[in-house]
Amino acid sequence: MIKLGKDYIWEMSHRLPFHNGWCKNIHGHSYKMRVELVGELDENGMLIDFYDIDKIVKPVVQSYDHSMLVDQNDTTTLKFLQENCFRHVVINFTSTSENIAINFAQTFSEQFRQYKNIKELTVRVYETSDAFAEYTMKLND
Repeated sequence: MIKLGKDYIWEMSHRLPFHNGWCKNIHGHSYKMRVELVGELDENGMLIDFYDIDKIVKPVVQSYDHSMLVDQNDTTTLKFLQENCFRHVVINFTSTSENIAINFAQTFSEQFRQYKNIKELTVRVYETSDAFAEYTMKLND
């Protein structure tokens, strides 16, 4: 088995309405995500081409870049963003690092499953330079 990874960086804001501290406020982060794939080499000696990883991951990252990630249940923030035509992405979960990592992995998994030699996907999301959440899922047996 071989492991291959690629990093992506973007700017995004969010808030945690349930939080009792600073994170209740709208704030932003320089997010970093590492996408790791584990599997067997193909006939060309590759797990997957880095360009093919980009084709799957970059469009999603670009849709989040310089956006506000907002839970559909956070109607106060959602109304503010819509009324002011601010760039935002509506989600159906709380925007914790844990949930963001799970969401990205689930989003990418279908396309990575098309590569039968790839057995596992891990998505690690850094909210800050020293704090991350990581989610791993099986793709093909």
